[in-house]
Order: sequence, then C-alpha cells, then structure tokens
Amino acid sequence: MLRALYSGISGMRGFQTKLDVIGNNIANVNTPGFKAGRVLFQDILSQKMSGITAPELGVRGGVNPKQVGLGASISAIDTIHTQGSFMTTNVPTDLAIDGDGFFAVKQNGDDENIYLTRAGNFTKDAAGNLVTSQGYLVLGEGGDPISLEGVQAFEIGSNGGIYVTNADGTIEPDPIATIGLVKVQNPAGLEKVGNTMYKMTLNANPDGEIEVITPQDPDQGTGSIVSGQLEMSNVDLTSEFTEMIVAQRGFQANSRIITTSDEILQELVNLKR
Repeated sequence: MLRALYSGISGMRGFQTKLDVIGNNIANVNTPGFKAGRVLFQDILSQKMSGITAPELGVRGGVNPKQVGLGASISAIDTIHTQGSFMTTNVPTDLAIDGDGFFAVKQNGDDENIYLTRAGNFTKDAAGNLVTSQGYLVLGEGGDPISLEGVQAFEIGSNGGIYVTNADGTIEPDPIATIGLVKVQNPAGLEKVGNTMYKMTLNANPDGEIEVITPQDPDQGTGSIVSGQLEMSNVDLTSEFTEMIVAQRGFQANSRIITTSDEILQELVNLKR
C-alpha cells in the first residue's frame, strides 16, 4: 500500500485536532481568565531506503542517507499563559491578578482538592463566604476560606488585604483577611478541569505542592490584586482566524494526497484489464 496514503491520513488527523483547539479558543474569546491553546506538530518515524557511506580520501566521496517520512503527529497541545486584558466592572469582588499567580478555590468540606483559576468573578454568598460563580470557596493566605460575614462595606487592596470601611467612611488599618495566591513554576503543566479552573500536577510545581501565599510577594514573585477589574481571555481573534485558514488548507491538502493515492491504486487495479 502507498506510504503517501497513510501520511495523508496522519496529516488530516493532526489538522482536525488543530481545528478543534482553534474552535475552543474562539468559543471562549469572552471567558474571564481563559488561556488560549495551540497545537504543534512533529514528523513520525522516517523509513530508511539506503544507509550512509563514509567518504574515503582519494577513493570516493560520502553518500547521504535516503529516507522517506511516514507522516506527522501532534507533539504538544500547549496552554498559553500570557496576561489577558483587563475589563473594568467596578464590582468590589471582581478581582484580577496583575502578574503571576493563581487564585486558590475549593469546594466546601473538600480539603483534598484545591483548584487554581485566573477568573476573579467572585461573589459573596448568604453565609458571607467569598465564592466563585460555581460556589467554590475562595481561599486566603494560608489556605483558609475567606469569610465576610457581618461586613457591610470593604475595600480590597493591591496586596490582597480586605479592609473594612466604617460607617463614618474611615477604613480600618488592619485587614480582616488576605486574598491568597498560588505561584506555579510551570503554568503550562497545569491540567484543565473545566469551569476555567486548573488542577495542580507534578509537572507544574515540584511534588505538586500548593502553597497559598500573599500577593505582591517579592521572594515568590506573585502579582498584585486589582479590585473592580476582570482579566479577560487572552485569545487573539486575528491570529485564531489566520490559523483556522492554515488548518483548513492543510486539511484540504492532505485530503488531496489521499485522493491522488486512491487514483494511483485504481490505475494499478486497472492494469489487469
């Protein structure tokens, strides 16, 4: 069977996956905290037709190897963790991270699974807890949930501190809690779990460790908190539509390889006539 036939199949599979990733990026162009993905390719094993001959001085020159490639495969589907643009909402509980770090959240009563997110569209529930739109508790410095029970007015500083505003308009000097951040050494190693959240892995931090620390930590390199802002998706529609055209043409070209290979096989079958 023709090698080109299987090379075309591998190319179509790769570009189909690339179109899937592009479609997901475009669908989340307005999702707060979303990070775009990209697909990279690599060639598959090449079949050697003839080997290498070393040159012999005064006798003959060297001969290069003859190899035929067997198609392409996906080498990586990366998540691009660049900073997204900020959108002003003027909602005090809408938070954005200017710099590195992730918010830490967990479900009530589940201390084993802590998830990370860059989406800071938080709210205050009936019990006074600071939660995500899915009801996950937002964790403060040290990993404890943040409670705003009994607090009517407050401000969140760039250092993550939550400062109570008194009835006379004065602000208490000491924060009642501090928004926590998690610094990740390799954000691309995080595992997506849906709801714009990530799960820690052994390739994101050493031993998969999660330490909830303060923002603006110069030793850890965490970013600052911006209240009243939301970090939007970092998807660039111009790049995505350009990559869509490239993927579409690549898919069409590989399908033409299969069509041509089929025509050649048909000619071979017709030789007996």
